[in-house]
Amino acid sequence: MSLTSSDIARIANLARLDLPGPQAQTMLTQINGFFSIVDAMRAVDTTGIEPLSHPVAAIQEIALRLREDVASEPNQRSANQQNAPAVENGLFLVPKVIE
Repeated sequence: MSLTSSDIARIANLARLDLPGPQAQTMLTQINGFFSIVDAMRAVDTTGIEPLSHPVAAIQEIALRLREDVASEPNQRSANQQNAPAVENGLFLVPKVIE
């Protein structure tokens, strides 16, 4: 897959970017370079290869150091909501912003 100058102009327009000619050409070269790398990676046959859980697992055994999932701070909901303009059932009430 490769992009054209018109593709870059359309993307810049959608992103509300002002890309003058030289910058647009640089962007086109960089994005097409990225796509060529992706195409090269897609060409590699990975049939029968198990995914790694961690990149280092390919060269050595990995032991994840996970800690217990324990609450480290007390629940202070009521203290945190004291200064709120409006609270109901432990929830902050805010004005409706979407019609």
